[in-house]
Formats: sequence, C-alpha cells, structure tokens
Amino acid sequence: MRKVFVVFSITSLAIITLLTFINWKSIFLLLIFLPLIIMGFYDMFQSKKTIRRNFPLLGRMRYLLESIGPEIRQYFVETDLDGTPFNRLERSLVYQRSKKETDSHPFGTQLDVYNIGYQWINHSIKAIPFDQIDMNPRVKIGSSQCEKPYFSSLYNISAMSYGSLSKNAIIALNAGAKQGGFYHNTGEGGLSPYHLDGGGDIVWNIGTGYFSCRDEDGNFSYEHFEKRAHFENVKMIEIKFSQGAKPGHGGILPKEKVTDEIAAIRLVGRGKDIISPPTHSAFTTPLELMDFIKLLRKGSGGKPIGMKICIGNKSEFLSICKAMVQTQTYFDFITVDGGEGGTGAAPIEYSDHVGMPLRDALAFVYDSLKGFGIKEEIKIICSGKIISGFDIIKTLATGADLCNSARGMMFALGCIQALECHSNTCPTGVATQDPKLVKGLVPQEKSVRVARFQQETVKNAMDLMASAGIRHPDEVDRSVVSMRVDRTKIQTFAETYPELETGCLLDENAIPETFKYYMKKASVESF
Repeated sequence: MRKVFVVFSITSLAIITLLTFINWKSIFLLLIFLPLIIMGFYDMFQSKKTIRRNFPLLGRMRYLLESIGPEIRQYFVETDLDGTPFNRLERSLVYQRSKKETDSHPFGTQLDVYNIGYQWINHSIKAIPFDQIDMNPRVKIGSSQCEKPYFSSLYNISAMSYGSLSKNAIIALNAGAKQGGFYHNTGEGGLSPYHLDGGGDIVWNIGTGYFSCRDEDGNFSYEHFEKRAHFENVKMIEIKFSQGAKPGHGGILPKEKVTDEIAAIRLVGRGKDIISPPTHSAFTTPLELMDFIKLLRKGSGGKPIGMKICIGNKSEFLSICKAMVQTQTYFDFITVDGGEGGTGAAPIEYSDHVGMPLRDALAFVYDSLKGFGIKEEIKIICSGKIISGFDIIKTLATGADLCNSARGMMFALGCIQALECHSNTCPTGVATQDPKLVKGLVPQEKSVRVARFQQETVKNAMDLMASAGIRHPDEVDRSVVSMRVDRTKIQTFAETYPELETGCLLDENAIPETFKYYMKKASVESF
C-alpha cells in the first residue's frame, strides 16, 4: 500500500504540473492535492500509528469513522429499544415531557412482556379517580432529633457538581427546582453561587474532599461548614460515602475543566485533576460517624442530616445501623445509589463491576433499618436511572420514600447522550466548561423544561398509584409490582424480597439466616 501511494503521488504531481503549464488555472488542483500528498508522506514516516504508517492517507479514514461511530449508531442504526445507558424511547419520553408535547404511545408496547425481568404494576378494581388524589405529594424528612424537618417532593434533582456540569446547566436546574418546588442536590463539588442564585431548595452534598468546607490541607473545616450550612436555600446536608458509578474510588474532575472559579468554590488549587480521596478523614469508625452527625446537625442549626451510599460490604452498613441504635443518634435520610448509576468520568471497571445494583441495595437498606427498628426515623431516597412514573413506583415498592434523578434532568436540559461528559466537549453545553459550548444552553429556556419534566413525571407516578388504588406514596409496598422471573413464573417484589420483621436484628435468636454472617462481622468500632 505504501508503494501504491508513492506511485500515485508521483503520477498525480506529474500530471498536475503538466496541466499547469498548459493551463494556469490547473494550479487549483495542485492546491488541493499537494496538502493530501504531504499528509500521506507524513503518515508513512511517523511511528505512532501503524494503520496510518501502512496505509498512508487512506488509514486516516479509519480514525474518522471511529470518531463519528457513536453518532452513526445513535442516529442511523439504533432501534427504539437500543442504546445505552438509555434507549431512544426513554430519551424521547423525557424530551416530550420537558417540552410538554404529546407523550402518548400508539399501537401497544414494543417490549417483550414474556422476557425474564419484565415488570408491571398490579392495578386495582378499586382504582381512584385522578382528581381525588394529590398530584404533588410531600414527604417529611426529619427524625425525632431533627429541629428543622424538610417536606420534600417525590422526585428531585440528584447530585451533580458544578465543574462536572456547566454553570448554565446548574443555573437552569436550580431555577427549575424553584419553579417546580423540588430540591437540587449540589453533588460533591461544593456549594457554588449558581446553586444559590436561582432560589431553589438545596441539598448540600459533602464528599470526601470536603469541597466548600475544607481547610488548606483538605480536612473538614467546621467554620466553613457552619457559614454555608446556615444559608436559607440549604435545606438538608448529605454526607457522601460513595456513588454508584465509582464506589470506593472518589470523585474525578479533569484538570481541563478546573477553572479559577471552580478552584475558588472548592477551596483547591489549579493545574491538576481534582481527585477526591476514596474515604473520609473526619471520622474512621461508625461511632465517630455518629459524632460527626451531631456536629453537622449543630452546625446547620438542626437541619436534616443524611448519607449517600452505594452498598458494597453489607457488614459495613450494618455497623452504621448498630452505631445508630447504640448511641440513639439517627440519620434523617439515607440516599441509596445503585451500581448502575451515572457519572461524568469513571474507570470502566468501576462503572461496570463495582457496587450492588439499585433494587437489591434498596431492599437491603430498607430491611436493615426495619430489622433494627429505626426505619420510622429515617427516610430512604433512591437514585439511579429513574426517569418515568413507573421507575418511581418500582423504587417505592422496593423500599424508597422518594427519588432523585441526574441523567433524567440532564435530558430535560437538552443532553443527547453524546457520551462526551469526561472530555469537556459536550455538544449541548451541559457537561463542559468550554464557554463556546456553554453559551448554547440558555438557562431561562431550559429551566422551564426541567420543571415540566419533573411535574409530568410525578403526575404520571401518581396516576399509576391511583390505578392501583393508592392515594399516597407512603402506601406503596412490595406487593404493588410484579416481575417475570422466568418464562412461566411471576413474583411480586414481596415474594422476591421478603421483608424482615421489625426489630428482628436486635434479637440474636431472631436474626434471619441471610443476615447472620454479616451481623457477626458488623462492629461499631470499625467499618
């Protein structure tokens, strides 16, 4: 192929040179072909890429096609049910609801209802008319120790940091939360002005990097925390242990996305990737964690204190439960993230193979709290691939009290699942710090779409509840949803995940067999 290219180049140059002597206008051919020939000879002698070295010029087509492969698949190859993490039907649902377009579906389902894993809601003959239920129910978050409980919407914005998302995206999300009356989680990247300017309710997520509440050495700073925790917009505080996309890894913000402003907000330096530590330094044992809860509760003036966790070692979560019971210090809420959760940047091994999937984790957390007799004190928030009313019902049926969504809200902002969140080249201006791309996202327009999407999703969830004869999210239990476990067998969630008896984990003789090993390992003295 190299010889063919050399012969072609020499021949082309000879012909073009001859034509130029005959007609000077042929010089334009030389202006076209000469750069191509130079590129080809460069390919022949460079040593980094074998394809280009062996197939000069022509080899470049391979890299071009590879670079536009995702777009070709998304726009020309995928069917409605293809595409990951979200298929075309799921993405279209968000776009339609955010724009308040028709979201009805013609001619029946495209799903194979006999596939293993297919799920549905068990409707009731005693269905409730839609106009007889509250289409915007509130869920009280606050244990008996909480002085300032928060009444939350059923569906809220999950943790996404400024830095990972653009300032225009954050502004639009928070303004949408204000319009719709739901909360906006800051993500672990700190409390930025863009989270506060819109006036929406805020859940301040504090991760292992303690961004916006850290000293120069990266340790937790009570002084910085207290100052910000008293902001009126900040309604709850969330201690982040792990997130589903990269549990046990810590957060990553590539240095290309670290501006002077982001560094100032996070109280860090510039010029290198910002990587959160994988573990907290403010506490090292479950008992110390209880002291940290008390400290945050005091510093925030009695606001709800929670934790966000992707379940890994079950014994570690049970250790936290044991510490809560022993000290009678309770979280006000626990956010459960599934291993299938999303992120701006994570090693693929972590995204694919670390962390318990959401439904299993949610059932485990609910059963653990119930088994220790403390579920009434603590609300469970669920996050991870929740974009429809049925997604909400499934999580409520498994054990959640309310839900968060990150990628659903990103779709409402205009995200097209270009999968460029980590490269600072997001074409929709959502997950980039490039000013040329960010300016394409107009917060005044997108905030309305965020509010519409949330409102329509909650409404559809409440419609489903009404069809099942249920008036409030608190009434949803594991009997409400069924799942096909093989081609001829069906189980409700209650059969798949049998509930523990209240308080059974407090009695050594009543501990279920499936919990005995983990309970034996669990200790308040260490994780």
